[in-house]
Amino acid sequence: MSEISQLSPQPVWQFFDKICSIPHPSKHEDQLAQYIVDWATHEGLSVCRDDVGNVIIKKPATPGMENRKGVVLQAHIDMVPQKNENTDHDFVTDPIRPYIDGDWVTADGTTLGADNGMGMATCLAVLAANDIAHGPLEVLLTIDEEAGMTGAFGLKEGWLDGDILLNTDSEQEGEIYMGCAGGVDTSIAFTLEREALGEGYVGKALQIKGLKGGHSGVDIHTGRANANKLLGRFLAGHADDLGLRLISIRGGTLRNAIPREAFAHVAIPAENAEKLASLFMHFETVLKEELAAIETSIALSVLDNEISEQALTSNVQGRIIASINACPNGVIRMSDDINGVVETSLNLGVITTEENTMTLLCLIRSLGDSGRSYVESMLRSLGELAGAEVTFSGAYPGWKPDPESEIMHIFRKTYEDIYGRVPDIMVIHAGLECGLFKEPYPNMDMISFGPTIKFPHSPDEKVNIATVGLFWEQMIAMLSAIPEKA
Repeated sequence: MSEISQLSPQPVWQFFDKICSIPHPSKHEDQLAQYIVDWATHEGLSVCRDDVGNVIIKKPATPGMENRKGVVLQAHIDMVPQKNENTDHDFVTDPIRPYIDGDWVTADGTTLGADNGMGMATCLAVLAANDIAHGPLEVLLTIDEEAGMTGAFGLKEGWLDGDILLNTDSEQEGEIYMGCAGGVDTSIAFTLEREALGEGYVGKALQIKGLKGGHSGVDIHTGRANANKLLGRFLAGHADDLGLRLISIRGGTLRNAIPREAFAHVAIPAENAEKLASLFMHFETVLKEELAAIETSIALSVLDNEISEQALTSNVQGRIIASINACPNGVIRMSDDINGVVETSLNLGVITTEENTMTLLCLIRSLGDSGRSYVESMLRSLGELAGAEVTFSGAYPGWKPDPESEIMHIFRKTYEDIYGRVPDIMVIHAGLECGLFKEPYPNMDMISFGPTIKFPHSPDEKVNIATVGLFWEQMIAMLSAIPEKA
């Protein structure tokens, strides 16, 4: 066990330490899921996996609490796999390396997986405890939340019995979430045409690195730069003047993470190579001044690269560069109803180049269907103008706030009783699974809460140690405050 296993509350940190030791990126959760199933079986708990692979564990009420409403504690098993370029790490086979950094726990060069591993650890710690009063209890651990919400989409009616669901996937202590944005993935695909390069070209690699990145929902309003957009901006401004020929672009790794890095493989007339380097370095200076308050480690470079025999045709290149530069990105609209909350946003998360196709992957988020449809129409129009194929997939609904929620009022009173202040009731601009749970379980009362986690979906991810203790305290208090069945 690592040093974090000695932190308080120890039951939670010991489970989180174990979770970190078992690889569990999205699409590769089976090893961790099997560990949890084996652990629950050894503890004598009722455990199963549903049709899509979600883990469901049930624990009877403690004596005297049998008539309380049933509670489902919920977290997702998978984590976002993001690492720094110079970090040697395979998320499928290598454990996360957590360590204590002052008041925080973070990881060595990778995402930590506190999103949502800390919630999952807390759920398991409740199951393991013999001194926590609670009514009928269930724990639902879903798969693939970060890459497509496969587990939430696949959850069927009849698997859960609870009346109340406590989602543990929030990231700011002192805030209760009772609504979230819906979303849809977007693919903008260009069919590539290539032609032979003439004589006198040299190969170069343009690199943009060092951006903060982050969660494309909770961080989208912070002004953090998008590496894909910065690269498109430079190419749109200088490709023609330099005689630059584009061979490939890659940037970002996840559609729900703000891209920290982007790369272009280009060919350029040898006589313009020094001018390219000068312009790119000037662009770095411009960006450092423009983004000084936010991006403190931005780094641009031009490296020698092997020359390719072929490059994109001028027509294809022009349409691609213009599309990247013109693609909307960031906050589209702030909410008129909820102060400080983003209503609609777009993240140009990933650019990939294959032999015959270049694809731009975006994630649209919106609190309302109309906002999502508006951005869909913008991207559809962009595709029509650029001669690209635009497709939408994986749409998931938002979670509509219920101001009459009984469990929200109970949490608010419980929190005020403990700390002497009222928590903030919030709607989050991110995709919580609660909206999907409402489909098979429309009458289930839900809230979301959690400890403070900074910079999720990036290698800077960290969780505040003290707030984990507060989260645990709130969980115990909430379970004892659940009302009796009518």
